Amino acid sequence: MTHTHLRWLSLLSATILTFPSSASPFDTPLSDTAVRQAYFMGQRHDETLSRMLDSYAKHLPQPKTGPYISSVTFFTPYALLAQQSASQPYGYSAQQAEINHRRQVETVQIIIKIQLTDTYSAFVPNSDRTTANPSDYLPRPTDFWRDFEIQVLSGDHALDASRYSGEPDFICGDGGCSLVGATIELEFLADAFTSDTAVVRINPPEGEEIDPEFDLTSLR
Repeated sequence: MTHTHLRWLSLLSATILTFPSSASPFDTPLSDTAVRQAYFMGQRHDETLSRMLDSYAKHLPQPKTGPYISSVTFFTPYALLAQQSASQPYGYSAQQAEINHRRQVETVQIIIKIQLTDTYSAFVPNSDRTTANPSDYLPRPTDFWRDFEIQVLSGDHALDASRYSGEPDFICGDGGCSLVGATIELEFLADAFTSDTAVVRINPPEGEEIDPEFDLTSLR
């Protein structure tokens, strides 16, 4: 093998090592420094933390008809670690945060908030008039969120969630509790996001599809 050929292979190897093809657009895996910074951010317990976490959310306009998907949030490992630090009891240390983080697999959490509206309300027409107590309207099922089709894309590549769950949201008062919406949570491995952008495509059972896009290079 010639000297020129060896030099070309060396340059190629250096290029591959310097520019990995699967590099994440945000911080993952978190360095020890990033873990400590996330820990101290969570320990502030003030508006700084709230503003930081809100920067990971997209607040959407209300549609003319159908359910209102009010916000979609893309929490990176750094944001999740800051949240975790904020939820710990008094005396939780930076050293303990580092130990706990080393035991965890870094993930991304996507949170979708849905609100009921006048055109997609807490009651639905009764399609079965053969029941013993027929009524024009029935309460909407509390698991109505299952009717929403959700797809998360890294660039053009659709990702499979490692966890998918939802919970109904209620407002309670003296007259009882009323269904007002739902919260859907999806979890993905952090290293699955290799593109600079991510799209959360949501197709509700009524109304128009939405597809908010996140610039992941702007998120830590």
